[in-house]
Amino acid sequence: MTVVVEQPRFERRDSGPALGIGVAAPRLSWRTAATDRDWTQTGYEVEVTRAGETRVFEVAGSDSVFVPWPDEPLRSREVAEVRVRVHGGDTVSEWSVPAVGEAGLLSPADWTAQAVGPGAQPDDRDGRPALLRRAFDAPADVVRAVLRATAHGVFEAELNGHRVGDDVLAPGWTAYQHRLRVASYDVTDLVQPGANALGAWLGDGWYRGRIGFDGGTRGFYGDRTSFFAELELTGADGTVTTVVTDASWRTHPSPIERSGLYDGERHIAAEHLPGWSRPGFDDAGWEPVTVEPFDTSLLVAPDGPPVRRTAELRPVSATPLDGGRVLLDFGQNLAGRLRLRASSSVAGEQLTLRHAEVLQGGELYTRTLRLAASVDEYVADGGPIDWEPRFTIHGFRYAEVSGWSGDPRDLEVVAVAIHSDMRRTGTFSSSDPLVDRLHENVLWSMRSNFVDIPTDCPQRDERLGWTGDIQVFAPTAAGLYDVSGFLASWLKDVAAEQLPDGTVPWYVPVIPGGDFWTPIKPGAVWGDAAVLTPWVLYQHYGDRQVLADQYDSGRAWVDLLERLAGPSRLWNTGMQLGDWLDPTAPPEDPTVAETDKYLVASAYFEHSTRVLSLIAAELGHDADAERYRALAEEVRAAFRREYVLPGGRLSNHAQAAYALAIAFDLFDADELAHAGAALAELVAENGYRIGTGFAGTPLIADALSKGGRTDAAYRLLLERECPSWLYTVLSGGTTIWERWDSLLPDGTVNPGEMTSFNHYALGSVADWLHTTVAGIAPLEPGFRRLRFAPQPGGGLTRASRELETPYGRASVAWTLADGVFDLAVEVPTATTAEVVLPSGRTEQVGAGRHRFTEPATAPLHSETLAVGTP
Repeated sequence: MTVVVEQPRFERRDSGPALGIGVAAPRLSWRTAATDRDWTQTGYEVEVTRAGETRVFEVAGSDSVFVPWPDEPLRSREVAEVRVRVHGGDTVSEWSVPAVGEAGLLSPADWTAQAVGPGAQPDDRDGRPALLRRAFDAPADVVRAVLRATAHGVFEAELNGHRVGDDVLAPGWTAYQHRLRVASYDVTDLVQPGANALGAWLGDGWYRGRIGFDGGTRGFYGDRTSFFAELELTGADGTVTTVVTDASWRTHPSPIERSGLYDGERHIAAEHLPGWSRPGFDDAGWEPVTVEPFDTSLLVAPDGPPVRRTAELRPVSATPLDGGRVLLDFGQNLAGRLRLRASSSVAGEQLTLRHAEVLQGGELYTRTLRLAASVDEYVADGGPIDWEPRFTIHGFRYAEVSGWSGDPRDLEVVAVAIHSDMRRTGTFSSSDPLVDRLHENVLWSMRSNFVDIPTDCPQRDERLGWTGDIQVFAPTAAGLYDVSGFLASWLKDVAAEQLPDGTVPWYVPVIPGGDFWTPIKPGAVWGDAAVLTPWVLYQHYGDRQVLADQYDSGRAWVDLLERLAGPSRLWNTGMQLGDWLDPTAPPEDPTVAETDKYLVASAYFEHSTRVLSLIAAELGHDADAERYRALAEEVRAAFRREYVLPGGRLSNHAQAAYALAIAFDLFDADELAHAGAALAELVAENGYRIGTGFAGTPLIADALSKGGRTDAAYRLLLERECPSWLYTVLSGGTTIWERWDSLLPDGTVNPGEMTSFNHYALGSVADWLHTTVAGIAPLEPGFRRLRFAPQPGGGLTRASRELETPYGRASVAWTLADGVFDLAVEVPTATTAEVVLPSGRTEQVGAGRHRFTEPATAPLHSETLAVGTP
């Protein structure tokens, strides 16, 4: 028998070198593959090599995900090489490929750099990015070089004329007054003996640029940008030479005349300074930098991956328009920007790039951008063109290019997709191409909106981290990509921005939001992200640390709700968004809904309280666990007294009301089937068109299945008339829309202000595709134990899913053909699974591949119960 251990990983990092880890005792994870399906790990060894000394630590146990660091804590900048081998029965694996981890600077006192910025920084329309540089000499025997850098603003570093790293919009957007990420780059190959030069582009970004809606706010975090960096050069004898940002640096305006996240970028090619980041460049005409205030206690290591360029899309069509304009369709709505290439140009000619999500009347339709101009400009210098904006990003499918006087075929235009470079972990496919396109739309909405923080939309003057949107979408997100580090980072800002009374902001990071969103008020669904999102991460990744990190935040939220509800245990006061953007909501008021907003609030109060009790139990806070369990029971009883009628009906007879009550177990067991029938009846009465908004939509398909009416869930999924998921697909949508009718049946754009064509919340149905149609779900945190329980229906003849769990690859594939249901599953090494066939037959299986067949049956639970009867 053979057991193979993959390269171990540090904390939430992917495999490969992990630089700048933010903790002294990083947890380790690894995956194993065994040829014997019955093999299980009973112990492991961790070999740690640091400073030339190797020690081996042997540990008994079956854990392989987020296991504790076995050695003494690392010191700042210390490097450790780690190998793992595992034991089980009479088998001992070979050692894994080694993984290298390096601790970042773990104390504010470890830093010696100063933050530096350009002298003149006028508060103009869009700040002009600056160039900063410093020449230095490097020893001849450098064996390791690491650059650690961050900014008040956004930056790109260069060393000896070469770009450092491949990240975009670094260091990203955090609540800067609480946390500022610092990135670490291995630049050993870029350093040369003797003369060197280190430089950086520095732009406004979120720190100083215009952010937010209603015209936005400039300089919210500060009115001056700055760059902060330390370059550590380690010689063969271990001697470390450090090059830091300080008053010796020089600065000059960049060739970017203006740059803003919303409005775009203007680049003057003739003002480019060749060789500016190389040694020997004459910077005598440059100005001294200014040293800016900087608090090193706010510096933190990244938890998740950086934003990167992740794909390139070429136009699927190019349409000439009047005035020499060309309209490009890239066939896919995305977040990113355009790259231009041409072998030659006309000096002084300005190329203008405009962006939009949709067309109307054959032209770009820009009203959905609100006050985001989304215009990039390139002024040519007569030479070749190879240009992409640097410090902006747009949401678009279509682009208009004007100002090019040459043959259009000589100008190459490519759309570059940009988002946080998370590892793809989950796939789905079926026999229905429309369902597959819907799933692809969900994927692209996630890609477009996971740009450092989980945003609502990538195109308009908003792009904020709405807590409710990600709360409902988190299960879907975790089923598509590894979001463990991405969301763990954002949740730290949620806790940091939470008000002293426990109120969770509508969006995080918090910026001014106008009269409607200010002052911040507690709201159900949105504030519940403090409890429910960490729980989702724990279920998917087995990361107990995220529960511990967010526990005080979640507890403060539930304690606030307890005070707001008072003795009645009903949250029936205050501002609530309820089932936001219910299909019946008029364009001017997205809060209008068929479901009582206070029913939504009280249902979420119970659900978050119950989940918090489970979190407390996992963390060993037994007294809290019992207190919140008892509180949840009180809220449940109050909810039932207020809203539940005899026979499994609700006093608020609406789709979202039943979806929440069923999904959150607010019906008793003997009422569940009748509640499911009542919900199915409502869906049928509505012509199987959706009748829910942001609160109800993520739960309605699951609620129908849980209530025994998966058949109705399929009909809801496959409905083609507006409002429905497939209406958006058949209308040409390539992402999920904010409104069910963002594009009206007559082909015009909905006149409502809340009209985005790239908003992931209503795409949360993909989680039902994953867990019910394909049928993979965790039975234990981290998928240590899995459940395969596909429920075929809707005329589908096949469905499949692959998922990279923390323990390895799991997969499921089923077909219906010739009266036979055929199911194949794959269970990762070191895990077990429960398999539930459509007939109800249940099997317990271990690791490996398994196949099951049985006669195909009629759709389960297709009978209609008499609503309201016992």
